[in-house]
Amino acid sequence: MGEYSHDWICRNIVEGAPDAIIFADSGGIIRLWNSGAEAIFGHSASEAIGRSLDIIIPEKLRSRHNEGYRKVMGTGVSRYTSELLAVPAMRKDGARISIEFSIVVLKSDEGAAVGSAALIRDVTARWEREKAAKEATKSHAATV
Repeated sequence: MGEYSHDWICRNIVEGAPDAIIFADSGGIIRLWNSGAEAIFGHSASEAIGRSLDIIIPEKLRSRHNEGYRKVMGTGVSRYTSELLAVPAMRKDGARISIEFSIVVLKSDEGAAVGSAALIRDVTARWEREKAAKEATKSHAATV
């Protein structure tokens, strides 16, 4: 195996990842959208880059998300750098999906938050299986 540059390695990991890797600047504008994000959310990179994160956030959650995002950008701190957050999201076709993600807050050399990268996995199938199992258990208990 030959020598590969750090940039080459990073670029190929980000682009090849099946999970969505998205970077948004401090204003919540998407600046990086990998092939995993395209597959999960249905927007091509050219459709997503330069747009607000609102394209993947259900309308009723946008206000709360934007408030939280501003807080993280102001403080540079988020508990989701070490914990997973499970939330509904929205595909390009309007379908709701369930996602889990963690973030990395990127900071300038002076320590100010300049944006965040989210590492996102679509967990819709698992969530639907768990919901069906709970409903079946509830239904069974009601008939016993």
